[in-house]
Amino acid sequence: MSKPIYILNGPNLNRLGRREPEIYGRTTLADIEAMCRNAAGDTDVEFRQSNSETQLIEWIHEATDNAAGLIINPAAYTFTSMAIMDALKMFSAPAIELHISNIHRRESMYHHSLMSGVVTSVIAGLGARGYPTAVQVLKEMIRETQTVAA
Repeated sequence: MSKPIYILNGPNLNRLGRREPEIYGRTTLADIEAMCRNAAGDTDVEFRQSNSETQLIEWIHEATDNAAGLIINPAAYTFTSMAIMDALKMFSAPAIELHISNIHRRESMYHHSLMSGVVTSVIAGLGARGYPTAVQVLKEMIRETQTVAA
């Protein structure tokens, strides 16, 4: 796999480990990045976090041009950002929406993702271990699409 996978993280995820540990656990974003790089093996990873919707959109555009696949945890933008959803519509490679908590077990305002309808799949509720799981599954999805294209 010559193209990298992009792992994009939205607002407040830089505070993991300290932010509502009863919901998100005590694992930090740096810990999650290490878990993802380990799961990726020899696949290059672009691991990024921003509290800015604009920056996330720019990175999705970059991934559209450069990535073999994408994992995105849009955090609160999941429920509010049509702009991020529109950017994801342009991404034609496999894409996974990821949430640390099970958004469907939370308050009703967390039940409708704008992203779910435009990504390949959704992983929610596995805690921090959802990230390396997503990396492994994404690598398989990329291999499958490359095999079909060959």
